[in-house]
Amino acid sequence: MAIIKPFCCIHPARGLEPEIAALPYDVYSREEARRAVEGKPLSFLNIDRPEILFGPEQDMYAPEVYEAARERLQKMQREGSFVKDKSPVYYLYELTMDGRSQTGIVGCASINDYEHQVIRRHESTRAEKEEDRIRHVDICSAQTGPIFLAYRSHRRVQEIVETVKSSSPEFSFETEDGIRHAGWKITEKDIQKELEQAFLQVGNIYIADGHHRTASAVKVGQKRRERYPDYDGTEEFNYFLSVLFPDNELMIMDYNRVVKDLNGLSMEEFLGKVSEKFETFLIEEPEKPEKKGQIIMYLHGYWFRLIMRPEYIQDDPVSGLDVAYLQRELLEPVLGIKDPRTDERIDFVGGIRGIEELKRRADSDMEVAFAMYPTSIQELFAVADAGLLMPPKSTWFEPKLRSGLFIHEI
Repeated sequence: MAIIKPFCCIHPARGLEPEIAALPYDVYSREEARRAVEGKPLSFLNIDRPEILFGPEQDMYAPEVYEAARERLQKMQREGSFVKDKSPVYYLYELTMDGRSQTGIVGCASINDYEHQVIRRHESTRAEKEEDRIRHVDICSAQTGPIFLAYRSHRRVQEIVETVKSSSPEFSFETEDGIRHAGWKITEKDIQKELEQAFLQVGNIYIADGHHRTASAVKVGQKRRERYPDYDGTEEFNYFLSVLFPDNELMIMDYNRVVKDLNGLSMEEFLGKVSEKFETFLIEEPEKPEKKGQIIMYLHGYWFRLIMRPEYIQDDPVSGLDVAYLQRELLEPVLGIKDPRTDERIDFVGGIRGIEELKRRADSDMEVAFAMYPTSIQELFAVADAGLLMPPKSTWFEPKLRSGLFIHEI
């Protein structure tokens, strides 16, 4: 039983959406973000990554950096680049990539639901990464990046979505990566009420992408509850900006691994260790894994198909994941990767980059690459329902939500 409520959204003035919308702040390095805003003065990255407004020597976590984000947001509102809805609304946000569409409901989720595990997570978070967004949200007094939530498809929610989408969108544009973005506003009070009631029947909600943004938004809300002890629960800081997608429209891509060396082993010694835990087949051409239990490995110019041996597969929701098998049976005992979160010898490559990127990395700054079969949304739900956490970098969602299209003021 999840509370999803409408809100007074700050959004780009009509026609400015393509100039303002930007990929999430955490997909860029500092230098990449700086290059991305060249010639784009309205890009939301100027607010999401405000250190790029300063020179390269600037401490990106200094107070003046966060103040610059707040000032930039307020300036764009004063100048009319951003406008605010006068009454609470929901939005629909549709993303279309390679002919496949997914439509999310833009609203605000409850921090109480997060605290009581109605909204469930599948990843752990790191305090130092949270702190940056805590300061950003608190100083801007706004949640600027939507959290990607998933729910089990619900018939009535879907009917409402289809009805709203039969009208013309508020905006529709295509980004440089070929993804079409479209949005509809839901202003009718009776439809809003019906949508809110429908979500009370949906059951649990799941964080698909944005665990650090969620944790940061919740902690800012908790700080403000301490600051205003007479709060009654209706204040905007009790909620966080979300886009909720039905599970049957989502696609999780593979999240692949590359490792810097063979941990002192020769190629022959390493392959011998691999064959103890995998059926190993030399293949002539690169390919992607075709099903769960398969991994494609690239090493020293050769491609291999690895099949997990049944006797080493485990039924536990986490231990049964392909990424967990690889970590447990090969990366740690053979390659010495004990903690993939901190070990500098391993890197992760999102499936959107393609299998050729794995070959390029293994032929340049790395030595061996592993292409994974994607984790399914049902596996994600099972892990979260069990109160467990996935190994790091288990899921890669595409397409990415754009920041700057919807802002929640707290």
